[in-house]
Amino acid sequence: MTDSGDLAAWIELSLVPGLGSAKLRSLLSTFGLPINVLNATRSQLCRVVPEMLAARILERSRGPEITKAMHWADQSKHEVLTLADAAYPRQLLEIPDPPALLYVAGNAELLSSAALAVVGSRNATPAGLQNAHAFSRVFSDAGLAIVSGLAMGVDSAAHRGGLEGRGSTIAVLGTGIDIIYPRRNEPLAKEVLARGVLVSEFPLGTAPNAANFPRRNRLISGLAKGCLVVEAALDSGSLITARLAADQGREVFAIPGSIHSPLSKGCHALIKQGAKLVESAQDVLEELGISALPEPKAPGSHAGHDLLEKMGFDPCDIDELIARCGLPTEVVSATLLQLELDGRIAGLPGGLYQRIR
Repeated sequence: MTDSGDLAAWIELSLVPGLGSAKLRSLLSTFGLPINVLNATRSQLCRVVPEMLAARILERSRGPEITKAMHWADQSKHEVLTLADAAYPRQLLEIPDPPALLYVAGNAELLSSAALAVVGSRNATPAGLQNAHAFSRVFSDAGLAIVSGLAMGVDSAAHRGGLEGRGSTIAVLGTGIDIIYPRRNEPLAKEVLARGVLVSEFPLGTAPNAANFPRRNRLISGLAKGCLVVEAALDSGSLITARLAADQGREVFAIPGSIHSPLSKGCHALIKQGAKLVESAQDVLEELGISALPEPKAPGSHAGHDLLEKMGFDPCDIDELIARCGLPTEVVSATLLQLELDGRIAGLPGGLYQRIR
């Protein structure tokens, strides 16, 4: 890790308003270390950045913020990684715009492990949540860290699945690392801190501004070997992550769904554009060259198998199933309950059921 004197200079430079990572890297390319940038003259700085930015760099008025960040970095399981650190994740060095600093809480070694991004809708269906959790558990058992954005919906389900396997999970925040958003995910963030890792490029105290989340998406895809979109509408931010993954040379995967569901249209659009259609976790693992794990056979009676066949994969209600199967109401009800407990179907609003697998 960077020594304290150098780290303070890195932090100070990263706090200059309007100085993005691209301009900061240009300054480092010209002057070398951050301390050299901070000690340069206005005329020297103006050869690399606009005069307004040069003036802001020379202000040197960010002492309290630097002290706060240094104090944060001194705490247990906290690190601030810079582009000069050997522990800085190599995957991010491959993307066009790697952040100069990363605030890391938890197991920092996970950032350099083999990983897969799993993203999707914040308002996912029960089937989407089940898929995100189950697929992520399989990927994690296969040794992949699950990368996502700690949002509600698919992100949360993916993190939980990742935590249950040996690969664990990486949560990339669109806020300062000391601010958890949404607040409802604070318990999940604590689990990730204990058994995975939280990471942010934003300074401490950064609020959940809307513009931060599309920007952090490049890190979700950049840390991973590929990106799986579970459910997404056509205007979903998950499609931004998928596009960034493709631009970064990562594999893009999508799970198809019902042609009637708005939350399937984003995935279908990705598949039309060349994303790999995914029906099982093994599809992804094989594409990434990772040994697939055998899928356990789900228990089920002959009645359950017959009902699943008649159900198909579109939502339907119990009356329609009774008509399709020709079975008594009590048999269909009991079978539906068993299939739901086995995780093979999900109950939907309005008394509907949908087959998951």
